Amino acid sequence: MSTYRVDPGEPDAAYLVFWQERHLCTLTTLRADGSPHVVPVGVTYDPGARLARVITSTTSAKARHVRAAGAEGARVAVCQMEGRRWATLEGRARVHEDRERIAEAERRYAERYGRQPRPNPHRVVIEIELTAALGRG
Repeated sequence: MSTYRVDPGEPDAAYLVFWQERHLCTLTTLRADGSPHVVPVGVTYDPGARLARVITSTTSAKARHVRAAGAEGARVAVCQMEGRRWATLEGRARVHEDRERIAEAERRYAERYGRQPRPNPHRVVIEIELTAALGRG
């Protein structure tokens, strides 16, 4: 098995299938001091839109870290693994509070993880505009 890069907008079939399977993922954001903040999350991958989405509460540390980066967005990475297989998506993240975007993220989450996310009146979506994808598998 070797590590390889893929175009996040046009992944090969094996890479896409891996992102369609149910896996726990991690999101890495940066704190103000530059240290990494890594947390488990559910992630959905939309190569056609070149986006990954993470739903969270508006008060979460991950949302605060992304907002702190300003209009240009925060550099982040999401990763998942199973055994020796892994895949990482990198890009610029922004927090969105728009109900339509949140509903789309919730729909995709339910599709991937097989259940509706729990109700959360403070939910936002972190959208990651993808710039790179790599993996091993």
